[in-house]
Amino acid sequence: MTSSFTSKPPKKIIFFGDSITEMGVQKGGYIDLIQQKLIENNQAEQYELVGAGIGGNKIYDLYFRLEKDVLELHPDVVFIFVGVNDVWHKDDFGTGTDPDRFDKFYTAIIEKIKGQGAEVICVTPAAIGEKSDFSNPQDGDLNEYSKIVRQIASNTNSQLIDLRKIFLDYNLTNNPENLDRGILTTDRVHLNQTGNELVAELFLQAFISK
Repeated sequence: MTSSFTSKPPKKIIFFGDSITEMGVQKGGYIDLIQQKLIENNQAEQYELVGAGIGGNKIYDLYFRLEKDVLELHPDVVFIFVGVNDVWHKDDFGTGTDPDRFDKFYTAIIEKIKGQGAEVICVTPAAIGEKSDFSNPQDGDLNEYSKIVRQIASNTNSQLIDLRKIFLDYNLTNNPENLDRGILTTDRVHLNQTGNELVAELFLQAFISK
């Protein structure tokens, strides 16, 4: 007699983004920390985590590799964590992304993912500098692009993790010396241990309840 019991396949969670996500799979990175937490909670078999981050990527880079790196993998949940390079590269290299194009590419990515039946979690770009008096050079643009992400999440009925606001609030409380790095980032952008731990906890809670 054969058993009719079949184990439920793990939910596939894809983290889609730039170098912050690329570094997230390294030891101590936020994706690695999520995996460790799932193991501790005896939930590792319930989820398959996939890091799909590439350094330097902007929103249109994500769009052009969406099919191969996301859709072909048939995910259940996709985190879209992008925007820093779209802002940063405008000043440093003149190759950033204009707000209207950022909006269109971002929305198109969500439509394709949701069209395949997966859920989307939008993440606002966190920081390019951690000064708590709002004097980081890209604060204005980063706030604008974060506002766009918030609106896109609302328009597409997608879940939102407002990392921009969370990082700002954290620095207002924990950065009395008004440092531009070292609180949640190593270099104004990429996450340090505290930043990785914070992001890991937020991301884990976002998909664990689904």
